[in-house]
Amino acid sequence: MQIGMIGLGRMGGNLSRRLIKHGHRVVVSDHSAAAVNALAADGASAAANLADVVKQLTKPRTVWVMLPAGEATETTINALSELLEPDDTIIDGGNTFWKDDLRRAKALKARGLHHIDVGTSGGVLGATSGYCLMMGGEKDVVARLAPIFAALSPGGEAPATGSTAPQNSSAQNGWLHVGPNGAGHFVKMVHNGIEYGLMQAYAEGFQILAEANDDSVPEAERMPLKIDEIAEVWRHGSIVESKLLDVTANALSADARLTDFSGKVDDTGEGRWTIQTAIDRAIPAMTLTAALYARFRSRRESNFADKVISAMRRGFGGHAEAKSK
Repeated sequence: MQIGMIGLGRMGGNLSRRLIKHGHRVVVSDHSAAAVNALAADGASAAANLADVVKQLTKPRTVWVMLPAGEATETTINALSELLEPDDTIIDGGNTFWKDDLRRAKALKARGLHHIDVGTSGGVLGATSGYCLMMGGEKDVVARLAPIFAALSPGGEAPATGSTAPQNSSAQNGWLHVGPNGAGHFVKMVHNGIEYGLMQAYAEGFQILAEANDDSVPEAERMPLKIDEIAEVWRHGSIVESKLLDVTANALSADARLTDFSGKVDDTGEGRWTIQTAIDRAIPAMTLTAALYARFRSRRESNFADKVISAMRRGFGGHAEAKSK
């Protein structure tokens, strides 16, 4: 298939390369000419601007917007809506607030355009291992674009093995139409809220291990633990093994004290949106809320647990630490 990709940062560039690898034609555009040229060298078709992207695609066109949530995405989708024609599709794969999807989908529908919101998980590791994709929008449009989503998923074009999901469900390959417009980003929002809680649990556990030999511990109870090796052994057969543990183990292996990290942990919108949704609907979410507040606290007074979280965020998402204020 063919698709346009707007935004060639960490995620957009890797999505494009994975699609090219699976034989799809990708027309790329970005404000950085260097990023466009790099993708062109990898087999993409370069476009000078949005109008050129649209010109190079045949009907029905599909354009994937992979930009930061907010003004950049809003402006780009508005511009595309003026250039595209009825039955064309705009995909928003960024971390957009799901209520914005509802508004945009309504406006695009009035023009005869389709809107698909895709919660995209996988970070920088997704380029090789594939992405978990959660789609919201019209079911038939998602079905038409199935080859695109299958190529990006961990299952690639082949059926997954050993899955407990229904055999006719794409969930077994790592992508799924989860509901109407907004549902993709709603599910990804909750996914990221859960991610906060999991990261906080790992971080606090490793801090307890790291301080097992602290001077404040009675001498008879002190334990000089090798937390880098403990992280590694947990990766093999433990019930707590995960990709988050993988990147933690890698960071601790490089430096068990994580001296390269300040521990000032930023938070993105999804964690806050998850908690606000829970508040609005009177749903208790104690762990997720505490994890978000822990990030606020880290930017005032950080500890080793916060360094662990910083290391995880860099390892799976390429995130830099929060800037000091």
